[in-house]
Amino acid sequence: MKTSRWFLFVPLAALLVGCGSVAPRQDAPVVSRQEKSAVVTKKGGGYYLDDGPGDNPPANLDAIPDAEPKVEPLHKAATRPYTVLGQTYTPDTYLKPYKETGVASWYGRRYHGQKTSIGEVYDMYGMTAAHPTLAIPSYVRVTNLQNSKSVIVRVNDRGPFHSDRLIDLSYTAAYKLGVLAGGSTRVEVETIDPANYTAAAKPAEAPITASLADKGGVVAVPEAPLQPAATTGHYVQLGAFGAQDNAESFRGRLKIELAQLADKLQIHSSDGLFRVRAGPFQTLAEASQIAAEIKNSLNIKTVLTTR
Repeated sequence: MKTSRWFLFVPLAALLVGCGSVAPRQDAPVVSRQEKSAVVTKKGGGYYLDDGPGDNPPANLDAIPDAEPKVEPLHKAATRPYTVLGQTYTPDTYLKPYKETGVASWYGRRYHGQKTSIGEVYDMYGMTAAHPTLAIPSYVRVTNLQNSKSVIVRVNDRGPFHSDRLIDLSYTAAYKLGVLAGGSTRVEVETIDPANYTAAAKPAEAPITASLADKGGVVAVPEAPLQPAATTGHYVQLGAFGAQDNAESFRGRLKIELAQLADKLQIHSSDGLFRVRAGPFQTLAEASQIAAEIKNSLNIKTVLTTR
């Protein structure tokens, strides 16, 4: 049990991990998602044996934004050569231009909740991908050559390890590209230099990943820069849900665990999602301190926002 000067917590593992999560794998740090089974065909698709979509995918997949490139340090362990299924791979040790065409496949519930090659939790409803040799983390634009649809994903895992595959997409990335129906398709993959990335219209609010939203689990939200001061005050976003009932249930349980903040817990509805957040706080420093304590105690990512 962890304590802080603000709160007294009891374990929230069952609540925060969410329904259907899988315990983290204990594989070697470079390759945590080794594909030991053959690709199988199911309804014309090409995902892996015992894999596939979740039982109740979120209904708001179209609203999930692309990954937004940002400068990040490379994961040192993921730059070391490794061997899988008798094949040795030599990853890039720095970000460099890359543009290739090949077959994209996707991976879903079999790996959902397990750790990626850099120790992050794989979220099949996030905008991520796996590549055998690109430096990670890195960002790439993936374009479906059949329908010209394009998305930006964050590469944070290793794979695929089949000679006829170029990249493995998360469930949501595959959905947005129109890959789910066929299971795989030919794509173009091109790296993005985050230092020179200037999106024409970046989201006004930090991007969120609709993780387990319709299954009662907490949405995983990526780190975001602190928001500038605003007259409306500062908020700490704790989770986002596709269904209002799930958001209400989560807030109700948080009112017990975060007794000192019970009167500041609210639900903000926008873009088809219901965001559970605490606030408003008068200063950015106060909101930042609360966010850090909640993150450390509950082991979830938080997002500071002024909206």
